Amino acid sequence: MKIVYHPLMQEHYDRTPAGAPQRLDSAVEILGCHPDYEFVEARPATEEEILRAHGTRTLESVKHDYDSTRPGLLYKIATLAAGGAIMTAEIAAQGDPAFGLIRPPGHHASSDSYWGFCYFNNIAVSLLHLRAEGLIESAYILDFDLHTGDGNINILGDDPKFIIHNPSGNGDEQYLKDVKWSLDSAPDVDIIVASAGFDEYEDDWGGNLSTDAFRKIGRMMNDFAKERCEGRRYGLLEGGYNFEDLGKNVLAFCDGLQGE
Repeated sequence: MKIVYHPLMQEHYDRTPAGAPQRLDSAVEILGCHPDYEFVEARPATEEEILRAHGTRTLESVKHDYDSTRPGLLYKIATLAAGGAIMTAEIAAQGDPAFGLIRPPGHHASSDSYWGFCYFNNIAVSLLHLRAEGLIESAYILDFDLHTGDGNINILGDDPKFIIHNPSGNGDEQYLKDVKWSLDSAPDVDIIVASAGFDEYEDDWGGNLSTDAFRKIGRMMNDFAKERCEGRRYGLLEGGYNFEDLGKNVLAFCDGLQGE
């Protein structure tokens, strides 16, 4: 399974928890040592690709964002995250599972605004790229981050071809039941993607889900993809701020996504 990533994403690009330089360390270490995972270097998204999801004002604002730790660094890394999301989606469109180990996250970025540690909406940029290339018409978006992805809803929510679900429930059993219900009731789509936030983890801000729950979510996505959309599935990293345990949670999800 391919993991899309770029070393520059471990730079200290802004002054938020998501921008902390050590945030991806455990995930890079665990996935990098695993024989089932192959790292692929992300490329930056072009302005044309970003402008499918965002207005010019957002693009220019990120270019000159005052919170960047070094001039131009935030924009450079944000375009790498968006381009990495596109690469992840392209791999998945061929029927192979893939995960974008990317940052900044994106699901709070709307067409003309951004907040919540997000700048460009990686989910929207990747799906609208696939549609523009004629690779998909429809998608199911499972956003299991602790916080609802208002940016996903803003950009994609009015399009009946895009289904967005933000699960809820106290503890593994209720939460996974909600995920299963949503997948079981969804129509056939061309691809399934996760806004994969790991801050619902029991030792993170959400205090709710075990590591095994993330594995089961990945496995449910795998089963759905194989039954309903010819195996096309991928995930993109959103939240998750227990830096020490983020790696094992990402690994659990990726293991499930490839059917383990």
